[in-house]
Amino acid sequence: MAIRLEVWGEYALFTRPEMKVERVSYDVMTPSAARGLVEAIYWHPGMRWYIDRIHVCSPIHFMNLRRNEVKSKIIARTARTVMERGTGELYLCTSEDIQQRASLLLKDVRYVIEAHFEMTEKASSGDNPGKFQDIVKRRIQKGQFYHQPCFGCREFPAQFGWCEEIPPCPKELKGERDLGWMLYDMDYTDPEQISPLFFRGVLRDGVLEVPPWNSEEVRR
Repeated sequence: MAIRLEVWGEYALFTRPEMKVERVSYDVMTPSAARGLVEAIYWHPGMRWYIDRIHVCSPIHFMNLRRNEVKSKIIARTARTVMERGTGELYLCTSEDIQQRASLLLKDVRYVIEAHFEMTEKASSGDNPGKFQDIVKRRIQKGQFYHQPCFGCREFPAQFGWCEEIPPCPKELKGERDLGWMLYDMDYTDPEQISPLFFRGVLRDGVLEVPPWNSEEVRR
């Protein structure tokens, strides 16, 4: 069963994994980011989302942003130790941990995500594709979600709506544009060794075709 979701926002950051220090965004939303956005609206263990294509409906514009961040984090092991001992510090001192990091963001983004879902073995006897299709469409039309959909980072929220008609391709995106190797998704088959998947992204007249999960185009 398929859906067509229009999403838009002021900023987006789909970080390239090869950039270790400064965050640099891909030119276009990645399939994994699109899947995460759809799952923020509706997720169920009895179904799995697959992204078919992403339509880029606004010109690709980048901007630089420098932000204050902290370089440390409180990990679960530390919290557990403090709880067991009854003493310790469970906070971050921003004056000591603060650092500035630059990011190359996308600005004024708008996409149409075409996706479909398939039933999984965790579906109950009362679950069926028609039921899920109706729930998803109703939630999109009412603007409901489990947690705020975002464009790569939580501080960049995404607005969304049901797409009846795909907007025309911007003239700047006419033709073919090689996006290079892009993150496809993460392979959670082995929870002990989660690995990234990549594919060669090509934007044709503003449309990014996403290969099937088991395709030879997806590199493991």
